[in-house]
Amino acid sequence: MLISLNWIKQYVDIDIPTNELIDLIGARLVEVEQVIDQTHKYDNIFVVEVVECTKIPDTHLSLCKINDNQAAPKIHRDENGHIQVLCGAPNVRQGMLAVWIAPGATVPSSFTEDAPFVIGTRTMRGYESHGMLAGADELDFDDKHESIAELDPTIAKPGQPFAEVFDLADIILDIENKPLTQRPDTFGIIGFAREIAGILGQPFKTPDFLTATNTDFALSSDIKLDIVIKDPILCPRYTALVLDRKSTKVSKYLTQVDTWISRSGMRPIDPIVDITNYLMLLTGQPLHAFDYDKLVAVGNKPTPEIIIRAAEVNEKIQLLDGKEIQMIDSDIVITSNNVPVALAGAMGGQNTAIDSDTKRIILESATFSLYSLRKTQMQHGIFSEAITRFTKGQPAGGTFPVAKEFANLMSHHLKPLALVDEYPNPTKPSVVKITTQDINTLLGTDYSYEQVESTLRNVGFEISCDCGKPDKCGCKQIIIQAPYWRTDIHIKEDIIEEIGRLLGFDNITPTVPTTATATKNPLFTLKTRIRNILSSFGANELLTYSFVSERLLKNANQDPKNSFRIVNSISPDLQYFRQSLTPSLLDKTYINIKAPYDHFALFEMNKIYQKSYGMDEEGLPLERDKLALVVADRKSTNTAYYEAKRILESLFEALGIEIDIVPLKDKSASSRPYEPQRSAQIKTKDHAVCFGILGEFKKSVLANFKLPSYTAGFELDLAQLLQFVTIRAAAPVSLAAPIGIDLTLSVSLQTTYQDIYDKIKKLLGQYELSCQITPISIYQPKKSTTKNFSFHLKFDPSEKALDGKQFDAIIKRLAAIK
Repeated sequence: MLISLNWIKQYVDIDIPTNELIDLIGARLVEVEQVIDQTHKYDNIFVVEVVECTKIPDTHLSLCKINDNQAAPKIHRDENGHIQVLCGAPNVRQGMLAVWIAPGATVPSSFTEDAPFVIGTRTMRGYESHGMLAGADELDFDDKHESIAELDPTIAKPGQPFAEVFDLADIILDIENKPLTQRPDTFGIIGFAREIAGILGQPFKTPDFLTATNTDFALSSDIKLDIVIKDPILCPRYTALVLDRKSTKVSKYLTQVDTWISRSGMRPIDPIVDITNYLMLLTGQPLHAFDYDKLVAVGNKPTPEIIIRAAEVNEKIQLLDGKEIQMIDSDIVITSNNVPVALAGAMGGQNTAIDSDTKRIILESATFSLYSLRKTQMQHGIFSEAITRFTKGQPAGGTFPVAKEFANLMSHHLKPLALVDEYPNPTKPSVVKITTQDINTLLGTDYSYEQVESTLRNVGFEISCDCGKPDKCGCKQIIIQAPYWRTDIHIKEDIIEEIGRLLGFDNITPTVPTTATATKNPLFTLKTRIRNILSSFGANELLTYSFVSERLLKNANQDPKNSFRIVNSISPDLQYFRQSLTPSLLDKTYINIKAPYDHFALFEMNKIYQKSYGMDEEGLPLERDKLALVVADRKSTNTAYYEAKRILESLFEALGIEIDIVPLKDKSASSRPYEPQRSAQIKTKDHAVCFGILGEFKKSVLANFKLPSYTAGFELDLAQLLQFVTIRAAAPVSLAAPIGIDLTLSVSLQTTYQDIYDKIKKLLGQYELSCQITPISIYQPKKSTTKNFSFHLKFDPSEKALDGKQFDAIIKRLAAIK
């Protein structure tokens, strides 16, 4: 996004060097990717009067004499002080004000090229031509090479530097606009200028037209116009203004609007379209103009009826660029009596395009669902300036004010006839209650109420209090109302971030938080213990996406209807919230089997979501923390159930929880991936609490995931586990009863069992702990430089007590033995 600094200065006083301003913008608003210095782009270019103009026979050229008021030094002049220039433009004539590029000056359109074109004196057809009379394209304001630029004599005079007329000695900031996705107001010059004022600590006066209401608009006709919004979610507000074109004659002058548009990366097209683009660049609110009479003809009704609705599948429209597209049901379409005339927010249709014969127009100023338009943008490959702004969520509050300003700016050319402002569900201002203590506690600052108030008022917020004196009253609560263009303000933290950003996070002195010391998260502590225990058994932890595909759910025998579906998923393979962890582990088990790894165990601790769990007060899916483990062996023909059971029992033994493994009563649990005949529930000894399920997987599930028959696992509810380990986590670990763990160590090929046995004994001896060490297995992969020893360690009863940290430290030291 290109931002003209001179245009910004129309709305805010900048009294610091440009480099300092750019640093502040980068630190407090958005990154400036490039600074384009145009301060010398129009040097030695002047406004001149064509005092003589004679056609050269048999050529398209005219021999001209121009008056520059002696502005250009060291140039050949005739006895009257005039300069001779040849010009081939059809519109050159005596008496006009033109733009002259003097010899030695660079043609602006080539200013950024590696080899800029420097104009000189040359002879053509036997005539000397000193410099050139420039067209809008050569001045870098247009792409069409049709005529030379002509200036309005009421705003310019001969000899005046051209840059001075339109404030062209400018600096253009190329902004990385992605960080501004939640700030649609900053996609307009006024919004960006307001932010700069806030950064500089200056009050900003929002132009009056942006707060106008539709109650004070004078119309000169009772012409009818019907607007129907089928779905206010797709189109929250639609403002339409019918205007009569007083004259179809197009202005011949280069204007200030033309230069602002060009400096922003666009090109002038037509006086009406140019003003719509100018206002979009100024305010961020896109506009579109329809030919009124064409729209009525398309709808085949005496008066226009504009209907805004979702597009129908396979419905077609030919756009302004000549392309015919086939719409999808997520597109929003503007219709005349249900006949498409525009792809909403993206581009108008060819059937209602304005042209030189247009007598009346309908101006559209609306706002549409940003989510629908993002799909439209990607589906049809439309990346216009308008849709870029619409996909940021333009506020509904700006549609009428900008439409009214269009009428004001075009009052010499257009006369308002009718206005319809359809706004089914007016947006209520966002109000946040906060105290200076809230702000200072979170930021680590000591900002006063006065600082907070002035900072927020500078950028358009309203501040009040129940008693009207927030800095002195007993309630100390500030009531802050966000302006309509700040659609990103909802909660206290939004306000606090705004204060910190505008005053500069870099200005905050780092301090220790004044809040109470945070306590340990018991669930986090439990996960750490489980991670250490399972890792000591040789299991490998994974972290997989919470989003899964419908295919994955069905492969695991789970019903997608019990999963929350993501409307705007980032990928077709990530459309659902997962119901459990096991399917994701089975998917990764296949990858490891294929690698190939012969024997391994994978586990994950993460959140799951099911529709059966319900939703919270804010309408968000309720979540549960689970632990899942899968063990697999691509060569073994034995049953995997008992290895999974051994790992499970060892885990609970290490956690100090007594369990009972109970066969499944419900043998028809078809939604589960487990085989009911070879599965069981994990319960407390009294069967009062069920921790989860253990078992082998159905043959159909194994086939779906292409897994060996030796595959089994379990899935546990961590919240249930937490009830039984919370007390123990804070208390010493009692060795009054035996505790067993499994330990797998990866060692070099030269290391013997006795070496490892002696090291374990020696380490436990340092803690005066007695332990029975039983070998489980020795495993050596082919072509590997290491082998694995697996042991079962059973700690004997002892009078000694260890706290949780000490016991975990012992386990870590055991796992590090080599």
